[in-house]
Amino acid sequence: MNVLEVSGLSKHYPIVAGLMRREVGRVRAADDVNFVIQKGETLALVGESGCGKTTVARCILRAQRPTAGEIRFSPADGETIDLAPLSRRALRPLRRHIQMIFQDPYASLNPRMMVGDIIAEPLVVNGIPAAQRQARVLELLDLVGLPAVARLRFPHAFSGGQRQRIGIARALALNPRLIVADEPVSALDVSVQAQIVNLLLDLQDQLGLSMLFVAHDLGVVRHVSDRVAVMYVGRIVEVAPTVELYATPRHPYTRALLAAVPKSDPDARDAAEAPRGEVADPANPPPGCAFHPRCPFAIDRCRVERPELAEIAPGHFSACLRATELPV
Repeated sequence: MNVLEVSGLSKHYPIVAGLMRREVGRVRAADDVNFVIQKGETLALVGESGCGKTTVARCILRAQRPTAGEIRFSPADGETIDLAPLSRRALRPLRRHIQMIFQDPYASLNPRMMVGDIIAEPLVVNGIPAAQRQARVLELLDLVGLPAVARLRFPHAFSGGQRQRIGIARALALNPRLIVADEPVSALDVSVQAQIVNLLLDLQDQLGLSMLFVAHDLGVVRHVSDRVAVMYVGRIVEVAPTVELYATPRHPYTRALLAAVPKSDPDARDAAEAPRGEVADPANPPPGCAFHPRCPFAIDRCRVERPELAEIAPGHFSACLRATELPV
């Protein structure tokens, strides 16, 4: 069963200029994005900085209103609601079912509130009685591996990894159905990253969570995701199960991203090159395939024809005109 189904999602920002502030162009931060997240599944959304990952996440959370498209969410089995056209009032009862884990564990917690109050804040907003709030806070602290006494301390008393555990506890307070994690480990040390990733995996198994995991580190993504969607300049260019995507990437951009991942074994390094040149301008993308100026496999057809996402193997989609011709 699909918990989230995104179809045709676009978010364009107008570019205005002149004395009359007329629109002279648009930044296509997200352009016709399509994917699904099944119950209990983690879908990783990856790509270079500026590719539109966070924009998609913010549209799903309805922190931003999409320009076009549908965001069909299932708050319960057998129920589906399109979040895209809803007003703020209509969204309010649905927000408890979708929660976010933020990138910066230092900026996402109020330094003037004790940890217990931070975790209990969603419960207060949703009218949960005080006695139930206290019990729930203790339960959540234990769930994320923090002692009960932590509720009486302020965020400055904790390390970055511990603060991220507090943020995870807050996100889980209302038993959400979907978690949107926006690069939740990118600000942490490598050893701490592994702890947080393992915690998220354990919580997913225990609670049956569905998760959209936004990241640029493909080393982390490999361990946390069931499927991976690769974005480039606002569009998804490849979607596949994690094991298959890492073994047989079918888009040149995915191959380049994987080649850029550091490897400890020199003999295991990919023969492909890291991405060449700069990311295309989303306000003025090149014609045809947006990746063709950086692609070593580009042909004349790539410069004039924009490829659509197509299934080239069961469950494996690629937006490349030469997807089936690339060497494995």
